[in-house]
Formats: sequence, structure tokens, C-alpha cells
Amino acid sequence: MHLAYPAVLAVLLFCIGLYGVLARRNAILVLMSVELMLNAVNLNLVAFDVWLRDTLHAGQALTLFTIAIAAAEIGIGLAIVLMVYRNRGTSDVDRLRDTAERPGDDGPGGPDRPTAPADREDKAEAAA
Repeated sequence: MHLAYPAVLAVLLFCIGLYGVLARRNAILVLMSVELMLNAVNLNLVAFDVWLRDTLHAGQALTLFTIAIAAAEIGIGLAIVLMVYRNRGTSDVDRLRDTAERPGDDGPGGPDRPTAPADREDKAEAAA
């Protein structure tokens, strides 16, 4: 088998995954697109391993490592998406931008508001 067939398929899979990451708004679909990109990389690793006839099978070993990383990534990613969905009621990536901290926001009082006297007393007791 020629190297061109799996290489072209991997490029197509990677481009579809890249489009999914850039165009989708749902966080679960973005995670699925990242998985598609990782599978394209795995296909390339195995194809080049077979083509080079490596005696150590380094491409297949890297593929197993990539699969393990992808499994951990999807597990943590889905946990984060589920927690965000529970708190916000949506998994839309565009609507999640307001959860980020604003520049200069140092705490509950913010940098512009002075700290209340009771807060200063609590800090003094904690320091003592």
C-alpha cells in the first residue's frame, strides 16, 4: 500500500477536526473535533511506522501514548463541560466568555473599591 492513501485521509480528518474546533460553539463538539485531530495524528504515526519498517515500532508506541493522552483529555474535558453546564445551563462556548476574570479584578472588592474595615480586622487577626 502506498503512503499517500493514509496520509491524504489523515489530512482530511485533521482539516475536518480543525474546522470543527474553529467553527463550532458547543463545547462537546469542540472536544469531539480535537479527538478527530488526534486520530489523524495517530493514523499518520502508524502509516509512517509501517512505511519506514521501524524495528522498534516507535510510531505505534507513540500512538498508544497519544491514545492514553486523548482518553485523559476527554475525561477531564467532559467533566469540566458538565460542571459548566450545571452552573450555567449551557455549553455554548460564546456564552462562557463572561465567566473569565476581568483584567484588574483582584478579589471580591475589586481594585477600585477599598476594603471594608471588618475585612481589615479579619486580615489582621489572621496575620497575628
